[in-house]
Amino acid sequence: MFPKEIEVILARHLASCLAMPVFLVDVKGNLVFYNEPAEIILGRRFEETGEMLASEWSTIFTPTDENGDPMPAEELPLMIALNERRPAFRRFWIRALDNIPRRLGVTAFPLIGQADRFLGAMAIFWEEAE
Repeated sequence: MFPKEIEVILARHLASCLAMPVFLVDVKGNLVFYNEPAEIILGRRFEETGEMLASEWSTIFTPTDENGDPMPAEELPLMIALNERRPAFRRFWIRALDNIPRRLGVTAFPLIGQADRFLGAMAIFWEEAE
């Protein structure tokens, strides 16, 4: 759906081989891929959701802070990595596509290719105990 740089294609391949949940976006923040371990947490297989615009995925998973207040998209670690081009970490809640609330720890980082080409961002995340 969205055009991809070779490095993003390779990052997707890497993510598909990892046992930890991974979420990958392009330079515009559009969802490129999430892997099988992420499917369990997000509540739906990637083949069912497919690629999504940033405006869609940043709200569809219903992120909330520790107080239960909705989180603006720009406060999500992945959006910080994307917009500010720096790593970010945060704990927050999501109500995934299976409608189950989950507390996550999320580390996101920008993907920078050779010659400082900005390629998008990747998040690695995990479910945390309450």
